[in-house]
Amino acid sequence: MAIDDEKNGKLSETYSRNKVKFEIYGEELIEKTVKSSGNSGRIYLPPEWIGTKVKVVKC
Repeated sequence: MAIDDEKNGKLSETYSRNKVKFEIYGEELIEKTVKSSGNSGRIYLPPEWIGTKVKVVKC
């Protein structure tokens, strides 16, 4: 979540430690575990999903 800092016009990142509820409508759900990939994380999705909009929610 990015918040606009009025003092210097830059965006600062803040994170909530509380759980929130999301209600999402979609066509298909896949549950995966993020694997290490260099300095980042990665998940693999089916090739049929290429070009589609995807949302990721951390549980």
